[in-house]
Amino acid sequence: MAVPYLNHPLPVAFAHRGGAAHNPENSWPAFEYAVQLGYAYLETDARSTSDGALLSFHDATLDRVTDRTGQVSKLTARQVSEARIGGTEPIPLIEDLLATFTDLRFNIDLKDSGTIEPLARVLKRTGAWDRVCVTSFSGRRLLAAQATLERPVCLAVTPAAIAAVRYAGFPGKAMAARLARSGAQCAQVPMQIATTEFIRRSHELGLAVHVWTLNTRQEIERALDLGADGVMTDQIALLRDILIERGQWHPRVGAQPRQA
Repeated sequence: MAVPYLNHPLPVAFAHRGGAAHNPENSWPAFEYAVQLGYAYLETDARSTSDGALLSFHDATLDRVTDRTGQVSKLTARQVSEARIGGTEPIPLIEDLLATFTDLRFNIDLKDSGTIEPLARVLKRTGAWDRVCVTSFSGRRLLAAQATLERPVCLAVTPAAIAAVRYAGFPGKAMAARLARSGAQCAQVPMQIATTEFIRRSHELGLAVHVWTLNTRQEIERALDLGADGVMTDQIALLRDILIERGQWHPRVGAQPRQA
């Protein structure tokens, strides 16, 4: 049974890092532009500071995208608050994003083990359990998050489960039961894994397939033609235009059409 997070017309359009092709990644202007376009789903990353703040930030260090340097996990929230993405934009707190965009859903990629306890506290304070999907490249991190969170949330499958679906053929009812018990509801994979066969097997296991990170018309249309349930992109205006052309654009409830 699909969790509330996935209760949305397909295909789902995800604004990757808020829509990094148009504004600095994981910045307030990026998320706000995605909201203006009508996106219902925002994708972001989670990093933790030394004192347990949960940031919307991808890298382990500030160096690449901000005007400061240093390892995020060794800095305090106050120190990180002085950094500016692209020299101008503060790094958002995930709690602030959830509290600001109360009708949007967030795909949160846990980038380090220190994010798990802060995420549990953020979700408890915001009550945003049904509005988040938790994912990670670390299966251990995903399982730890599942064990720590106070209530069930949408979870992406572990890398090991993706490999099983991809290489072991259709794994049958036993694996379907294990996935159901784990709370896993979706497989989030790159295009090279999202073959017709992988999507078919995933659907038979009750998993939605979300493909990342597709930034050209050819990639996006191929994934949609194969039957992907969702697409993540930096090029959020392009994805929106393609979905409108195909009659598959499903903006969040209450979103107004954006004037050209």
